Amino acid sequence: MNNIKERLGKRIKELRKRQNLTQEKLSEIAGIEIPSLSNIENGKNYPNHETLAKISDALRVKPYELFMFDYYVSKEQMINEIIKKMENDDELARKLYQFFLCVK
Repeated sequence: MNNIKERLGKRIKELRKRQNLTQEKLSEIAGIEIPSLSNIENGKNYPNHETLAKISDALRVKPYELFMFDYYVSKEQMINEIIKKMENDDELARKLYQFFLCVK
């Protein structure tokens, strides 16, 4: 997914879902049309600077955070990566388990 429109749309969708917002609710809060938000999230349209500002305000994030593509990893991706690493490294598995016992 190298397309900036697609990556931005995915990031907005992830942030929206993290806050348990529907497209309808985010559209209402941001003051933009639902089809516009849908097209942005699907990577079909790139929002102008005013729309980006409205979306970032509605999501309560700084505008630059909408472009932090490489820093966000979903919970499922993290879990899968940890499991994959632990399958090949018994010592790592033990350390992670000890850490888990300390923080649970």
